[in-house]
Amino acid sequence: MSGKSTEEELLEFLYACPVGLIECDLAGEIALINPHAMQHLLPLAGGRDAGNLFAALEQHAPELRSLATAHEAATGKVCDGHRIFVDLAPGQREKPPQVLACTMVKLGADRLMVTLSDISQQVLQEERLRQADTWFATLLDGVHDYATLDIDTDGRIVSTNECFMRQTGYDRMTVVGCELADVLDADNSGGDLRLNEQVSIASRDGWHLQEGWQRRADGERYWCQRLVVARSDGTAALLTGFSIVLRDVLRRDAAAEDLRRLLTCDHLTGASNRRHFSQVMEREQKLWRELRQSLSLVVLDLDHFKTVNDTFGHPTGDILLRRVAEACTDLLPPRGIFARLGGEEFGVLLPRYNQQQAARLAEDMRVAIENLRIETSRGTLQATASLGYAMLDEADGSLDALIALADDRLYAAKRAGRNQVFKPKAEAA
Repeated sequence: MSGKSTEEELLEFLYACPVGLIECDLAGEIALINPHAMQHLLPLAGGRDAGNLFAALEQHAPELRSLATAHEAATGKVCDGHRIFVDLAPGQREKPPQVLACTMVKLGADRLMVTLSDISQQVLQEERLRQADTWFATLLDGVHDYATLDIDTDGRIVSTNECFMRQTGYDRMTVVGCELADVLDADNSGGDLRLNEQVSIASRDGWHLQEGWQRRADGERYWCQRLVVARSDGTAALLTGFSIVLRDVLRRDAAAEDLRRLLTCDHLTGASNRRHFSQVMEREQKLWRELRQSLSLVVLDLDHFKTVNDTFGHPTGDILLRRVAEACTDLLPPRGIFARLGGEEFGVLLPRYNQQQAARLAEDMRVAIENLRIETSRGTLQATASLGYAMLDEADGSLDALIALADDRLYAAKRAGRNQVFKPKAEAA
């Protein structure tokens, strides 16, 4: 017999447990937390209420509250190993993000037990394995044939092989002398590079590889791997043209697409999640450096959203968030990305959009949100939003400065009265 009471033994277990343990109610108010959980939670809370689980994680995992609310059974597992991607040092983008696994169990009508554990290294290893698997699958699976063609430095087709006609449906003799972009029609709706952009990068780096949708002569889409290689004279000093290799490959299956959506989409709204948005920003930043095309960011925040939740309840607030995401996504250009950044804050990344285009789209989104109507038992819910925008050129190519500038302008719009898009001083005058 140890002579210790059951409560003392329980406390010893909680403090010695190698994972974070949290007990809270359905509103997220924490009743008990062990040191491991504090180590994870306190840095994430920032200036928010660290005594409330959902408030502390609002910036990084806003979906947790809705997961708990949506679990109607009296008891049971709410989520198991739900991944929370954390970026505590956004200025150090070469470092992989911290990833926490969250398991939430409903123990009673108003009682939750939550575990938090750090799985950053596991996720990093999974990513490396996925990259290796994709590489080998590309080499070994589903390759139908190679189509090759050569173009000169002006982008005109010089020659093609026999497979070019079989794969694309174009007569190889009639395309010689034609502009490359007039023959090879790539579908760029998913954000892929245009052909001329691939050629620009290949002229600098020597080659560029991309996988995405391509169109045949009859308009049919097929999944294609496209390699552009720069050619030079014997001394490699003079660029003489480019060789292009097209491979008709099998696209990722439905299960892989489901996994992709799970990893990239916000659980509640279906918009991109914060992690995916950050990854796309870094990719577009790289393209901005290479091609110097416009890149704009719009941030929007729903006005008085706390009042919405307090008045109409969190389930109605969740409906509003979903409706906002749907309305704004419908307005996106082909390469635009709409993401939920946390709570009631959203971001819109707009490749090839200049300041005027970003301002117009932001105003369209503001109007769309203002026109939303949600009927509830407490009356009609209407919402408004404040928006700010910025260009990467204004931020000297820094993503952190871009986000800070757009945020500053968002809060300037709020200070000016809300339900408006930030206006530069000259325009406002």
